[in-house]
Amino acid sequence: MEKTKSYKQFGGFTNYYSHQSKVTGTKMNFAAYLPPKAGPAPVLYWLSGLTCTEENFITKAYAQLFAARTGFIVVAPDTSPRGAGISGEDDSYDLGSGAGFYVDATRGPWAINYKMYSYVTEELRELVEKNLPIDSNRRAISGHSMGGHGALTLGLRNPGLYRSISAFAPICNPMRAPWGKKAFTAYLGANEQDWAKYDATELVKNVKSKTPILIDQGLDDEFLKDQLHTDTFEQACKAAGYPAIIRRREGYDHSYFFISTFLEEHFAFHAEQLSR
Repeated sequence: MEKTKSYKQFGGFTNYYSHQSKVTGTKMNFAAYLPPKAGPAPVLYWLSGLTCTEENFITKAYAQLFAARTGFIVVAPDTSPRGAGISGEDDSYDLGSGAGFYVDATRGPWAINYKMYSYVTEELRELVEKNLPIDSNRRAISGHSMGGHGALTLGLRNPGLYRSISAFAPICNPMRAPWGKKAFTAYLGANEQDWAKYDATELVKNVKSKTPILIDQGLDDEFLKDQLHTDTFEQACKAAGYPAIIRRREGYDHSYFFISTFLEEHFAFHAEQLSR
């Protein structure tokens, strides 16, 4: 992997990297913050939402301040392959570029390149944990909106990889959301059984390992009713006996103003879980 930019920040460094991905068949970019503390550190993988790149979280959320205080390495990948040469990949904000949905596509023309599930859980993880001073026994995952969906589904499906999960305004039930229906139909086909593998509300019904989950949701979020389905996920957790913490925040919307307000509490949540 190639370091393309580096900035000293809070005693550590915010670095940007690029590498050729075997999984996606494209060049992939990610950002990482390395805190000042020496030695192997716990890692928080952050998955961003629709239209985002590796830049958004690392420049808007004050993550480096909280990471420096807790001693976390933060890794924030891009949200999709770029420049795959697929017809229409740049035509819509909610499909194609910037909208990988953290699934492994099985339908053409997306199936060759759009493998964000495997990219995050396998290739990116192995790459950064080989090249950065990460304690591979202490991983957490978090994200926002589409990335919150990604954090929940990757975390629920891989309890051995991630010891804690958090999300801001996640798409909790993408099978019932317009964003999810559009993406899943294109990437996975029409069979809803295939969709369920990437739907947190469906996954939580049968998961055996109870990885700790924290969710924050703004009540002034314009996408809450139609796209996010927080209540549906909470009901599924209660029915399954899954002790997820879901907090509703009066007056907050879907933006990074909301994320930055409560992100420090998410770092504290992950730090507590990874210290056990």
